[in-house]
Amino acid sequence: MQITVSSPEQMQELGRRLAKLLRPGDLVMLNGELGAGKTTLTRGLGEGLGVRGAVTSPTFVIARVHPSLGDGPPLVHVDAYRLGGGLDEMEDLDLDVSLSDSVIVVEWGEGKVEELTDDRLHVVIHRAVGDTTDEVRHVTVTGLGDRWAPVDLSVLAS
Repeated sequence: MQITVSSPEQMQELGRRLAKLLRPGDLVMLNGELGAGKTTLTRGLGEGLGVRGAVTSPTFVIARVHPSLGDGPPLVHVDAYRLGGGLDEMEDLDLDVSLSDSVIVVEWGEGKVEELTDDRLHVVIHRAVGDTTDEVRHVTVTGLGDRWAPVDLSVLAS
């Protein structure tokens, strides 16, 4: 599924729509250039899931847990940018322990967290690079595994 987003507000709204498709145990991998909108999308996810706390970039803490304010799953937000890769470092974060009852969002997770589950949502955010004020982003959302096979991702474009 490909979606064009023209502003940070639209990126956050995309996150709110995506949250409606998520359930405990889901892994969402976010990839894109610095400043592409990964954290903005995650902020919308947090709003849509109804979690506590402001969703901000976890760059310096590596991972943040946002408990649910209601019946929904907590959100675990991970920034894997500074991690070397592989399961060893990710296991130190206990992601595999909380995966079954949380929604896990990993920024910069490509090549680092795929072994956690065969079922995952891969979100790639493309933006113009260089000296530009262009806020247009092209977002590609791909569901992998049996969990995502029956899910109609076209609802994200509405």
